[in-house]
Amino acid sequence: MGTSLRSGVFKKSNDGARLLITTIMGIVFGYFIGVSFPSVSLDKINLPSSLISSLDMAFNDDRRAVSRSFPENLGSSSTPLTPKIYVPTNPRGAESLPPGIVVSESDFYLRRLWGDPREDLRRKPKYLVTFTVGLEQKNNINAAVKKFSEDFQIMLFHYDGRTSEWDQFEWSQRAIHVSVRKQTKWWYAKRFLHPDVVAAYEYIFIWDEDLGVEHFNAEKYIELVKKHGLEISQPGLEPNNGLTWQMTKRRGDREVHKDTEEKPGWCSDPHLPPCAAFVEIMAPVFSREAWRCVWHMIQNDLVHGWGLDFALRRCVDPAHEKIGVVDSQWIVHQVIPSLGNQGESDNGKAPWKGVRDRCKSEWALFQDRLANADKAYFSQIEHR
Repeated sequence: MGTSLRSGVFKKSNDGARLLITTIMGIVFGYFIGVSFPSVSLDKINLPSSLISSLDMAFNDDRRAVSRSFPENLGSSSTPLTPKIYVPTNPRGAESLPPGIVVSESDFYLRRLWGDPREDLRRKPKYLVTFTVGLEQKNNINAAVKKFSEDFQIMLFHYDGRTSEWDQFEWSQRAIHVSVRKQTKWWYAKRFLHPDVVAAYEYIFIWDEDLGVEHFNAEKYIELVKKHGLEISQPGLEPNNGLTWQMTKRRGDREVHKDTEEKPGWCSDPHLPPCAAFVEIMAPVFSREAWRCVWHMIQNDLVHGWGLDFALRRCVDPAHEKIGVVDSQWIVHQVIPSLGNQGESDNGKAPWKGVRDRCKSEWALFQDRLANADKAYFSQIEHR
């Protein structure tokens, strides 16, 4: 029994020794084989040129990718390589970014999905023209759009939700279309025309859909606005068509006017609305700088904009010099209550009556808010 055990142990020891010796000899043999061959490069191997090119491109692409991401990838998670950035003059929320990468403004330029971004734009429109539209007025809008050259970016706000039908017009392919049912142009303007979004445009037209433009030329209009220093303006209105303020009626003997005479008692100061510093909200045109102020005054819930025209003077100074009516480029207000028909009947009232009542109540609300804001501001100043 004891002899058998010793024999087994001895046999296992011999097997282990042979395995160790074999391993050592293999390592030594492999070493001498390796050093006996010269070093080999891809250049000395007769590989197809297309394969070598592919390998080289793949290597270089990887090397460039690593190089681009190199600064962000260095360091451990506990010791980041990039120093902490804080720039208080950056736009709110972007203080942690280096100023050189911050893009705080945008535009409505249409870009390609391919090619070099620097070659996307053949030209950049200088001005923005918006219409709030329903399909029933498509022919009128088509006539209006034709009055604007390629220097004007066209933008349509669709209150009836119908957009594809406009494709019959060639210009519609280049227009910006925004569709939200049963909303007004001031609702759209507040949400889609933020000053930083439209900062690329020198002037912004915010027009109704029921305007006749037979006697209007957009290029000449811009020339006159610049010539007379108007920051907020509108074309003159045909005086014999529809109700309008005296200030906005066209005068046939001049290019531009900035004041008027109204009924006795209507103007406490000849430099204040509605005798001066006043245009209506149906077809206003704003400079980029004036719009930045006006946009902030538009109330989110007061969608009709009534009362806004009397407050526009707060956004330019002196208002009676920088707000005016362009007489020689005039339009006709066709007075089509198309938006009123988007309302709903209430307590037996026709839809348009409900809309009109809302307009009047919004005017009163806006006046109250503005008066209260003034009061709060001046009260705060007095107690400093």
